[in-house]
Amino acid sequence: MPRLFAYILHKGGVVDDTAAELAVAAARIDASQPPVAIVTGYGPELAAVCASLRSSYAEVWKIENEALAYPDAELVRPALAAVVPRGSILLVPHGHFGVDLAPGLSIKLNAAYVPDVVDIEGQTLVRQEFGGQVSAHVRADISTGAVLTIRPGAFRSQGRAVGLPACALEMKPIPTLTARRRYLETIPAETGDVDITKEPVLVSIGRGIQDQDNISLAEELAEALGAAVSCSRPVVDAKWLDKSRQVGSSGQTVRPKVYLACGISGSFQHLAGIKGSPFLVAINKNPKAPIFRVADVGIVDDLLEFLPELTARVKDEKSAPKVKGAGR
Repeated sequence: MPRLFAYILHKGGVVDDTAAELAVAAARIDASQPPVAIVTGYGPELAAVCASLRSSYAEVWKIENEALAYPDAELVRPALAAVVPRGSILLVPHGHFGVDLAPGLSIKLNAAYVPDVVDIEGQTLVRQEFGGQVSAHVRADISTGAVLTIRPGAFRSQGRAVGLPACALEMKPIPTLTARRRYLETIPAETGDVDITKEPVLVSIGRGIQDQDNISLAEELAEALGAAVSCSRPVVDAKWLDKSRQVGSSGQTVRPKVYLACGISGSFQHLAGIKGSPFLVAINKNPKAPIFRVADVGIVDDLLEFLPELTARVKDEKSAPKVKGAGR
């Protein structure tokens, strides 16, 4: 089996949640060899990133270069091509950056390319087509090398890895990097009347809410729970809620403790905006919706009938008299 590598995303010295998920995905390919983490960047924050990877990786390769201070796929691509051995398997998080990076990198490495992998069954890689309605089982010969993008949330981490040896850190030299584009600035998303990025509980609605008038059902549940209402992109596109309420790769990144996905299919663009591994409850009348693959609790029901029932039950629980000493 070829060597396994994982490209690690990070920001502000903090490792992305996908780092641990890539280690889980690598173990599905070959549990006998721990993957090697590859980190690119520049400055003191890189040391903190490498140190935080010790729980999931036995070996870390660091590529430090001033040109890599901001993650530019046009620069990261030749840097990785210079250090990753031919015939290796490289795992990359599937998102805007991964989609930009991975296809061209697979060409440079003369390796197979399979995007948006949600499951691994031996040599068979599982993808989802038509909005998650169909699972495509791709038989690929990855034994001679491959670049795979892994959907965030598809391979849930179970916590600290056990039995890894002391983490070894290795600095990797690279050739001079040049690019035709350069980073200018980051423009933060506008914050509306509610900052969903700071809310511990979110009631998030998607296309399944069906009509703008039905949003009140989610608002009543959110009020009962002491939560805020967020949404997926179709709700914003329909102009039913402000852009500041959108969760996803083209919206806000949130880290709630509890996330209720109501009528949301679970596209990778939406899941990319959910960080911190919250307790995820999915409510959808389609039992094959992709959201159920990552949910802690899945409820197959008509959203418009279920939400009022849940709201009523929450209100009943909150108004019930408390028994002294209960729970001790």
